[in-house]
Amino acid sequence: MLLDDRTDDGSRKFAELPECHPFELLRDHIASLRGAVVTDFLTDGTVEVWIDFALEGEEFTVNNQLGEFWFFVKNPDAPDALLHRVVKHCARLLNRS
Repeated sequence: MLLDDRTDDGSRKFAELPECHPFELLRDHIASLRGAVVTDFLTDGTVEVWIDFALEGEEFTVNNQLGEFWFFVKNPDAPDALLHRVVKHCARLLNRS
């Protein structure tokens, strides 16, 4: 089930998945999603990460918070089918569907 939490900048938090693998694995897993391009990867090397990627003309960000990876899409009106595709792909790695 998708979330529809709007942030102050207008983006939409659409999913939370458990942070059960290192963020480098998630970054590489996202890059393996057909059509996805990782556009930025920022980390302090220990605790916090921001993974930015583009897919089908939409811009996404993943951030780790409170033991979870939080997924955001810049365009809050991005198609739910695309958001489901991202969640399904990432859930394969993060052991949750």
